[in-house]
Formats: sequence, structure tokens, C-alpha cells
Amino acid sequence: MKYDLKTASILISLFLISQIVGLAFIYRDMKVEIIEGKEQVVHGETVLGPRPELYGWETFVWIVSGIGISTGLMLLIIWLKRVSLWKLLFFISIFFATSLALGTFLNAYLAFGLAFLLALLKIFKPNIIIHNITEILIYSGIALLLVPLFDVIWIVVLLLAISFYDFYAVFKSKHMVKMAKFQMKSRVFAGILIPFKRVKKKGKKQAAEAIIGGGDVAFPLVFSGVVMESLVKSLQFTKEIAFLKTLLIPVFVTFAVLFLLFKGKEGKFYPAMPFITAGCLIAYAIILLI
Repeated sequence: MKYDLKTASILISLFLISQIVGLAFIYRDMKVEIIEGKEQVVHGETVLGPRPELYGWETFVWIVSGIGISTGLMLLIIWLKRVSLWKLLFFISIFFATSLALGTFLNAYLAFGLAFLLALLKIFKPNIIIHNITEILIYSGIALLLVPLFDVIWIVVLLLAISFYDFYAVFKSKHMVKMAKFQMKSRVFAGILIPFKRVKKKGKKQAAEAIIGGGDVAFPLVFSGVVMESLVKSLQFTKEIAFLKTLLIPVFVTFAVLFLLFKGKEGKFYPAMPFITAGCLIAYAIILLI
């Protein structure tokens, strides 16, 4: 088992909470209105303004390009050993993504103010509660931005592509492992994190962290949101029923991550996205059947 039972339980619980809370944000943002005599799903502008005018394959290319650029920038920061630059970029990301999430419940000024405060605390006064609360908000905000830009076909294509990339980046090039270690060393990690004591030889304990990467949180959440919206667009389900049916995806994805935690070995890194993608697709197939 990758972590002790207590640590694994807390980690997997936070992962499930992140998926359900994120889906609730998407549910709140999604509106069903009568336009020209027909029910249509609409999304208002975010607190940051309108979303990019992209859809389907255009969004896929945009996301893949963004991942490539951000990975290259991250590796450059690691090579230059500029932890301060990483913290600055992460602060900006926290602020904008958290603002997007908070903006679904608060007016823009309150959303920006609270997001700025949370970003400051996360970078300069970090603790386990602030870290994981902001992580949940960050990926909820990212999902809010991306869900209206995808259809089911292209989000599935993205999941498959990311799964292949994750496998390659962890087991072949190993640059994903290098980035994760750099983030943990800098004390600014993108993803769910739980500190624990690892028992070493002769009974000695060593401080360690149990982690689930940010992408492993964000991508299944975007998938869930796209599926929920597609169910409403099909006109077969109300918004409320679509939300309840879509909750099957977080449950299956959580079991997929739990399987990885039980089968994984302590101290080793594993690509989670292939397991997460499998969980997403199995859950979606069941949703279509029922």
C-alpha cells in the first residue's frame, strides 16, 4: 500500500470532496433558459469576463498547447532554481482560479478580495487546511472555465491524450516526477496534499507527504461537468436529475484512485490519469445505460 490507512483515507476523502464540490459549482453556474421557444443551457460571464470563444477540437488544441508551454516553463524554472518565480506564478494562478470559483456565489469585489487573501495565506502562511481548501477552489474554478468549451467526444479525447502523456512523463521521461519533487521541496505544491510520518528502518519516522496531483483532480472534474451539461442538453433530464446521475463519475473515479493507492508501493510515483480515465469512462457508460 502506498500510504498508511489513515493517510490514504484522508487523501481519498479530500479527492472525493473536491469532485463533488467542484460539480456543485458547475451546477450553480449552469442555467437552463427558454430561448426562441427552446430550452438551452447557458453560462453567464465569469468574474474575469467572457470565456474564450472556443469549442470542441479548438479547446483540445488550446489545452494541450497550454500544458506544453506550462511544462516547459516549469522545467526552465527548475533548471534555473528560481523558487521565487514559481511561487509568483502559482500565486497568480491561485488568485485567478479561486476568483472564478468564488464568483459563482459572491459579487466580483468580494470574490477578488477573498481570493487574494487565500492566495497570500497559501504562499506565505501555508497550513494543511488553507492548502487543501484553496486546491478545491482552484480546480473548481478551472472546471467552471472549461466545461462550456467542451463536448463529450473531445473531453474523452483529452482524457485519453492526458493519460498517455501522464504515463510517458512519469515512467519514461520522468519529468513529471522531477516537477513534483521540486514543488514539494519548495513547499508550494499543486494538488491535494496530506503530511504524514513514514516509518523507516529501526522504527524511525520521517516526515513525508501524500499527494494527488492537480491535473488528477481537475480533468475528471471537467469531464463530470461536460457529462452533466450534455445530459441537460439532451432534454431527457432536468438539471437536478443530471447532477445526481453525474455523481456516479466522482464515485467511480474515487475508487480508481483508491485502487492505485492500495496497489502502489511506498515512495514511488505513479501516473494516476490512466486509472482516472478508466473510472470516468466506466461511469459514463453506466450513466448512459440507466
